This record gives sequence, structure tokens and C-alpha cells, in this order.
Amino acid sequence: MPDSIMTSITDHLGIDGAPVPDSYYVRLDGTRFHSTLHSQGAWNDHEQHMAPASGLLIHAVQHNHPRPEMALSQVTFEILGIIPGGEIEVTTEVVRPGRTIELIEATLSGNGRPAIRAFAWRLLTGDTSEVAGGDGGALPAPAACPPAALQSVWPGGYIRSTEIRTVADRGPGNGAAWIRSPYALVDGEDSAVVARFLTFVDTANGIAVRQDPKEYMFPNVDLTVHLFRQPMGDWTGLDTRVHFGPDGVGLTASDLYDEQGLVGRAAQILTVRKFPSTTG
Repeated sequence: MPDSIMTSITDHLGIDGAPVPDSYYVRLDGTRFHSTLHSQGAWNDHEQHMAPASGLLIHAVQHNHPRPEMALSQVTFEILGIIPGGEIEVTTEVVRPGRTIELIEATLSGNGRPAIRAFAWRLLTGDTSEVAGGDGGALPAPAACPPAALQSVWPGGYIRSTEIRTVADRGPGNGAAWIRSPYALVDGEDSAVVARFLTFVDTANGIAVRQDPKEYMFPNVDLTVHLFRQPMGDWTGLDTRVHFGPDGVGLTASDLYDEQGLVGRAAQILTVRKFPSTTG
């Protein structure tokens, strides 16, 4: 095991100025991984961003339970607390096996406790091209969209690791963007396109902010994704609307696109609260 990993088990690889691997995670063994600075969250330096963590969980599902005849159709991520940087463990289990339908549970743990629990449904694929269709359209191509300046709004290594292009800015809480990254999910490992695609979906809560994140916190406690078609290509397209209720609860809802068109939808429930330093 490299010395840099042996001596840095409680924070992101590269956070101390050492070279950062060209990936979000480095595998330590069959179930253990180490986060890199590219996975760093926006609210606290020692945390992970939910976006790459969710991609890692799906990478583990596809890696540990390969069934190319199945399509990932729905996944719910429950965020159980702070997602710590450093050494983490990801375990998976088929909880509902089946020839045509299966449910897989995946858990990311760190500092001795579970941080994220995911439940992923996979369905047997078949040819339904003669009845395929539905509303949704497409987003303008990424090449036709200007770069987004999200780094001026959000700190953290994850946001710095991404390329984001603005499709539309319709005002507070309403916008659309494309997002991708040149970095691998896990160092030296190929990931399924759907795992790469889902790596960026949680970013939806940050591309169409309703309030200045220096004044209000609005982290999500879950992420639920439905896919009616498997995504293709490198880009994840997010057309997002953010709603804040009057009593501390919010909702981020997104249509999900690849360059071919609509592939599904995502939703995140938010806990909305003012930073203590801004209260009277």
C-alpha cells in the first residue's frame, strides 16, 4: 500500500498539498476506498460531496453484481449524516434477487458508522423500440453553452474538478446546466456510463440556488433518481427548479438529460436554515 495512503486515512488525498490522483477515489482493497481532494464537499473541507459518493455506490453495485442484461431504473440514496473524507468502506448486497427484477442495497460507511444507504432497482431489458416515446425534448448541446462560474458560488474540490456549462439561468431557483469531469471515479478502474452519469446528478442542488449559500444552508437529506432510458455519453444534463417552503423544508426537482434527450428525473428534499452568524 502506498505510504501516502497509509499515513492519510482521515482526510482527502491531496488536501495537504500532495499530488492529487486523477480520480475521486483510490481503492484500498475489495471494500475500502480513500477519497481524494476531487471529492471534497462545499459545506466543510473534511466532508465529501454527495455527488461523487453516489457515483461510487453505483460503481460498486455494477462492479460487485455485474448483470449486463439489466438496466438501472431507480435508485434512492438516504444521507444518514456527514460523509467523511478519508478512508471509507462500501458494501453491497442483493436484497431482492430475480431474473427480471432485482433490488440491491449499497452502504457507504466512514468513521465507524454508515453515512449513505442506497437502494437500487434493476430491470431486465428488452426491445420496446416500437412503442418508445414521450415528452421531454432535448437541451442545447454542451458545445453551444457558455462555461458556468459555479466556483464563484461554491467552494470545494468537487466543484473545482468539474466542467459545467450553463444552458439557462431563469433566475433564483430555476436553471439548467451540463456537467462532466475528466477524472475517473476510482483510480485505474472503468465505470459504467450510468455510474458516471449519476456521479453528477446531486450537483442539481447547487446549479440553481435560490439563496446565497453564505447566508443559508440547504443541504439535501436524500436523492432519488428514476431512469426510463440508460444514459449515453460523457455529459449529465440537469434542468432544475428549487422550491423552499415556509417552515424549513425545500425541494430540488430536476429533469435529467444526455445529449440524445430526456432520460429521467431526480428529486432531493432539503433542510433549509439560516447560518447562525446571519441571525439578528
